[in-house]
Amino acid sequence: MPSNIPVISVTEKTLAEAYEKALIELYEKGTRFKTQYDKPGDPLSIDSTMNITILEPWTDPMIHRAFPGGIDNLKEYTMELSGAKDHWVKNMNDEKDTRWEYTYHGRLANYGAWKELIDGKSQQAGLFNINQVEIVIDKLCKQPFTRQAQMITWMPNIDNTCFDPPCLQSLWYRILEDEDGTWWLNSNIRFRSNDAWGASFMNMFGFINFNKNIIAAGVENKTGKKVELGRLNWQADSYHIYGKDIENAKQMLFDRINEISFEERTFNFHDEFIKEMFDDAEAVVKMKIETYDSSH
Repeated sequence: MPSNIPVISVTEKTLAEAYEKALIELYEKGTRFKTQYDKPGDPLSIDSTMNITILEPWTDPMIHRAFPGGIDNLKEYTMELSGAKDHWVKNMNDEKDTRWEYTYHGRLANYGAWKELIDGKSQQAGLFNINQVEIVIDKLCKQPFTRQAQMITWMPNIDNTCFDPPCLQSLWYRILEDEDGTWWLNSNIRFRSNDAWGASFMNMFGFINFNKNIIAAGVENKTGKKVELGRLNWQADSYHIYGKDIENAKQMLFDRINEISFEERTFNFHDEFIKEMFDDAEAVVKMKIETYDSSH
């Protein structure tokens, strides 16, 4: 058995290229690991520590077809990262409440708070309540070269003992200005655990949109400067394919690399047809959330 977990680095121009290259590198160079989620008979997972650099995150092709989801799922996730499901977090003092233990947006925009029952009603409570998103935007506006524009999710008082603690750990931002005066938002995003096949594409796509539509747009609105997306560095302590998913990944990607072209394996997010599908999915997602709300 190996004594070291492989550390793999991938650098590509676009999201779709980087995602595919990272999966192939993981498949070829990763080590085998048990996980606490394995069922009897499950194959070992393939695991590594992964560092992915996407040089032009907003450039097509952005969407890779080999992920377990569709355009509507991508829209739902971007809405989730904008706060659409923050109210799904459970009351920490109610043992019968089986809703989510956190949302990423809730931890970023409402850090330190959680739900508890007060006078029979579920309310936000906590020792403190910090909107890290606004703090980061303000820091970047005042001093774009700061090294202090970061957000975290981990709450030790909750996450060291909860069943499903956040995989996302931190986001770090810094801005470069080019000769034309355009600001370029660079970011590092770190996950302690990242399901390479089941979640990582949606995670990366979602946070690219988060960076574009919330962080960059927020800086633009406050400064009047043009802010574009510079490189995204994606860091995963454990970047893995669960054993149960390996066969599906082979059928959808690894065994098809030499059979179909890269263009056939990807979509251009900015194509009118795909963008229209993405935008139209918002109404469907809102209805899905409303349906969930009415039954919970």
